[in-house]
Amino acid sequence: MLSILSNWLMRALLGGGGACLLFLSWPVARAAWEAQKADAVMMDLRTGHPIDASEIRAGIAALDRAIALDASAGRYLDRSELLGGAGLASGLEVSATERTAWQRRARADLEKGLAAAPARGVAWLRLAALTDVLDGASRQVLPPLLLSIEDAALIPETWAPRLQVILDCWPYMSDAQKERITAYMRQTWRVATDRRVFAWAIQSPVDELIVRYFLRDEPGAQEELVKLITDTRRR
Repeated sequence: MLSILSNWLMRALLGGGGACLLFLSWPVARAAWEAQKADAVMMDLRTGHPIDASEIRAGIAALDRAIALDASAGRYLDRSELLGGAGLASGLEVSATERTAWQRRARADLEKGLAAAPARGVAWLRLAALTDVLDGASRQVLPPLLLSIEDAALIPETWAPRLQVILDCWPYMSDAQKERITAYMRQTWRVATDRRVFAWAIQSPVDELIVRYFLRDEPGAQEELVKLITDTRRR
């Protein structure tokens, strides 16, 4: 009799535990389902595929619902990518006010997400870039910029936006920071299989002087940079 009772109690506990687990995991599963609705629009932004404002708004609404169900760091960082990408995307028929609102929401999401999940180099770079766009170049941009280098130094997709932020904020760097950035840019030059990123970032004579300074001790770099700049301007 005792054996039968113990067996019954064990099954009851297991069944109750399963029900509790299902209850607790349901919001997370529902949040994932909502977030999936934004996957297509996020992929279009990443690949430069044509997209309209209604698709952006629908994607943002889906991620809003996902965060309401599961306010995790990853969800905030996902929404920041969509909001930030939409705020910077060209060709969207939206007002400057709405773009700025998206960018400010993206920055707020990045700050929340990175507070809980700091080892995200690409996200730190997005925070640096958005701060540069919203408030202009300043020393405030430097901490997330430098953290992005620590955690995502050699991801090729980060090189162009990071170099743009570096050129914008160069006057605000200390001598030690300039030395660190120069060492990083030399490292990037050495490992890059496509060095056109250095030419693409140059938008003014001052930019060119800074890039040349980075590469001053790299054999053959000055001559190659001239060729890269010339080829880029022909396109």
